[in-house]
Amino acid sequence: MGSNSNDTGEVAMLNVQTKKLGRVAILSLQGEIVIGQTETLRDAVESLPRMSSVILDLSRVRLMDAHGLGVMLQLRQESHAKGGGFQLVNVSQTLREILQITRLDNVFQPSSAVLAQPIAA
Repeated sequence: MGSNSNDTGEVAMLNVQTKKLGRVAILSLQGEIVIGQTETLRDAVESLPRMSSVILDLSRVRLMDAHGLGVMLQLRQESHAKGGGFQLVNVSQTLREILQITRLDNVFQPSSAVLAQPIAA
């Protein structure tokens, strides 16, 4: 699923920005969802108050590895167990292909059009 480093060989940090709209939390992610970088995402989702829906904006995510997919599955399961929704939006073609290869596109049902623009910083 690709290398987890940038052009200089360093792993790109995962940044998470949260925006709450009522009982919906939109988390804008930037970087790579790879081993060693997923705690930021997990902490951000777990620190949310009880929400009706968690939406992850992946427009600025370049890469996701198997560990990242596992974390996403866990977060989805935890959200559903609390009666909430979990959705991926602004999914790039590269990430969409990763989801298709792993057959997780039917689990996450990613969208490239729910949020017309990435969430501003």
